[in-house]
Amino acid sequence: MLISARPLFVANVSHLPRCLRRPFFSATIVAMEREPDWAEVDGYLVSTLVGEDPVLDAALAANSEAGLPPIDVAPNQGKLLNLLARMCLARNVLEIGTLGGYSTIWLARAVGPSGQVITLEFDPTHADVARANIERAGLADRVDIRVGAALDSLPSIAKEELGPFDLVFIDADKENNTEYVRWALALSHPGTVIIVDNVVRGGHVSNPDIDDERVKASRAVLEMIAAEPKLDGTAIQTVGSKGWDGFAVAVVNE
Repeated sequence: MLISARPLFVANVSHLPRCLRRPFFSATIVAMEREPDWAEVDGYLVSTLVGEDPVLDAALAANSEAGLPPIDVAPNQGKLLNLLARMCLARNVLEIGTLGGYSTIWLARAVGPSGQVITLEFDPTHADVARANIERAGLADRVDIRVGAALDSLPSIAKEELGPFDLVFIDADKENNTEYVRWALALSHPGTVIIVDNVVRGGHVSNPDIDDERVKASRAVLEMIAAEPKLDGTAIQTVGSKGWDGFAVAVVNE
């Protein structure tokens, strides 16, 4: 859904003294006539602030060739994950939902050679593609891919005492987001950052009556974050090459 272009404002200068009626003041300031193009803006932002990355480009190409759905985070979103992980000095990261490992590579780069990313993927084919992408990126020594349902893998991670995690990125089946956040809390420490992707659902998240399980799940996880005293969070809606969506981000309180 695009926002129609319309005038920003019209400057009425008839009441001003003639000496102030310069062309700048008397001009009508309007927005550009064409519709804004979210993907074009994303392209500009990526080329300006992210740049080319042959390793990540190869991962996306491999994902496409393997028939994986094109639901990876956008490059600028991947860099945001990387920056957030670096900002909180993350060395131990949990990712729920690997797909082809594109976001995993961004996170693995952030944790550094001594860090670790544990990433959970339900689909064995997706996990195989991710493993090859991560190996090509030279990051296999810091990424542990666990295959199977995340709700089956998470108890094992707790039992193995692999936490607490400094950052948790949740981008899997939306219907289980509240359970994933509960596990993220259980495997956290004060200061842990928890990110939940795809919570705006094309703007439908504001509609309490919509009959869509993923929208209902998004509302549930946002309400859970709001009600949980151990968390302080917010959500940001985004537009771009991936459409209209958004993410929630929360920090575990002291």
